[in-house]
Amino acid sequence: MASIRKRHNGWQAQVRRNNHPSIARTFRYKSDAIAWATKQEARIETGESIDFAEKYKSMRLFDLLEKYGAEVTPTKLSAYKEIYRIQRLSRHPVSQTLLSNLKAHHFAQFRDERLEQAGTQAVRHDLNLFGHVLKTARLDWGVPVSNPVQEIRKPPISKSRNRRLDLDEEEMLLQGCDLSWVTYLKPIIMLALETAMRRGEILRIEYGNIDEVQRTLKIPVTKNGHPRTIPLSTLALSTLQSAYDGTSGKIFPVSPNAFRMAWEKLRRRVGIVDLHFHDLRHEAISRLFEKGLSIPEVALISGHRDYRMLFRYTHLRAEDVAKKLD
Repeated sequence: MASIRKRHNGWQAQVRRNNHPSIARTFRYKSDAIAWATKQEARIETGESIDFAEKYKSMRLFDLLEKYGAEVTPTKLSAYKEIYRIQRLSRHPVSQTLLSNLKAHHFAQFRDERLEQAGTQAVRHDLNLFGHVLKTARLDWGVPVSNPVQEIRKPPISKSRNRRLDLDEEEMLLQGCDLSWVTYLKPIIMLALETAMRRGEILRIEYGNIDEVQRTLKIPVTKNGHPRTIPLSTLALSTLQSAYDGTSGKIFPVSPNAFRMAWEKLRRRVGIVDLHFHDLRHEAISRLFEKGLSIPEVALISGHRDYRMLFRYTHLRAEDVAKKLD
């Protein structure tokens, strides 16, 4: 009898039979998991079982990446980011390595080469994805493969950014928006600075989630999986009202990639160096503290469930604190 169990990203079906390797697969819906398990059991009963050792003899890491990208990645909140990462990793020579030959030194070499092109955090993300693909293949798909990623040293976690806007940079950004034909740039930047919302959260705002009377906004889908409702400043509410054109349920019907390109073009045009859009969240949280809000109040807005994490996003200016000491 197959076992069906709930997993964080769906439903896992696992089939075990004597003299036959255990096979498993995860599905978004329970009905799909049951149907797949029933089909696999029928194949085994009719003698259609496959010699797994022979099947995986010619399989490469590339094949696992491709399967993971098709079956697991679409269930994730930030699927578009992972799709891009998988496409890039699939082009790297390490992905052409046979699973039977895959060793720790392959990933150590990948790590060292990648560090010459990217920062430590990006390399850690790449290695973590490789590791999760291999783990999923072994636990969910029944692939007899080890996980050599666990055997190598990962680059140290990079220091958190402390980038804040200079006094004139906000004005430069907003003036640059006024000269752009991209009308959604300015309200999105203003909302980021007023609400400390992440880019993805802003792009998913629907007009029906706004309570104009209570002056609140419901965010049903968040990075940590916990929906929250945040208070809106007068400026934030008016910005949302002005940005909505009534043609779509979303306030900003634009793709993440389109916004990213528009943001980078704006930043280059106004001449601001080393500013990520996520830095606006840092800036907004710091401003909330400077306004005198308590840690629980800021956490209500930012969505942090661990108050200690707020210190990674909060960078008060010493000169501003000094004024309070007069």
